[in-house]
Amino acid sequence: MTRDVTRDVTRDVTRDRTRDRTRDVALDAAAAPGDTPRTLPQPSPLTRLAVPDDPSASNAAPETHASRRRFLKAAGAVAASAAAATVGSTVGCAPSTSGDGEGKATREEVAQALPTRTLDRRTLDAVGDVVLPSTIGSAGRAQAVEAFVTWVDEYDPVAEEMHGYGYADVRYLPPDPAPGWQSQLIGLDLLAQRMRQRAFAECDATARRDVLTAALASIDAQRLPAPLGAPHVALALLSHWANSPGAWDLALEATVAPNTCRQLDGIDAKPRRAFGGTA
Repeated sequence: MTRDVTRDVTRDVTRDRTRDRTRDVALDAAAAPGDTPRTLPQPSPLTRLAVPDDPSASNAAPETHASRRRFLKAAGAVAASAAAATVGSTVGCAPSTSGDGEGKATREEVAQALPTRTLDRRTLDAVGDVVLPSTIGSAGRAQAVEAFVTWVDEYDPVAEEMHGYGYADVRYLPPDPAPGWQSQLIGLDLLAQRMRQRAFAECDATARRDVLTAALASIDAQRLPAPLGAPHVALALLSHWANSPGAWDLALEATVAPNTCRQLDGIDAKPRRAFGGTA
């Protein structure tokens, strides 16, 4: 009977110590930075909860299920208090939870955090005067540049591609090339400043061609790549125009207008002549 009484007393003392220490740790964790801590338990509260202070307690009977539950509840309170103190000390690290999309940045916020994707239109127009054919005239080159800028503005990076024949896996488009192309336009301007002491758009046709030739000297392009795979904005502009209906009409010297919707009326008629062709 004496052993039973000793075991009960030891258990009650351990429980009281656990409750008091858990309360002190929780108060210290929630205290303001300038407050004096109520207590500084040594060693860790979890260690003290697991190892009784009284050596004779090691001879006590095993803990009951109720004692284990109390221990786990006390340990959970300590862990929660420590986590709250850690979160409170890292201001600005936690994601925002305001609004409907909790913790998720909107598409507009992501776009603002990305590098600028607006192309320098003045420099790009000057590039178009060099790389686009003179046959289409200044109005045709301006139209080609405008179509290229519109395509870049409407491009959806890493969008899911249309499912083709022969494969079942999901494929995605490349990342946004606009920031890199804008950097290349800035580089052309800087290179023109070094080579001709003026902006690229202010150079004459010969100087623009020399600057652009120097910028493309390190690029090994055996053929005209697709716009998204172009290593330079000048090649991307030329490639985008080369895939347009106007480029096909110029190559065939006839108004074929591929990849466009046409009425069935007169579909059996020969294409109209264009650009001095003989069709």
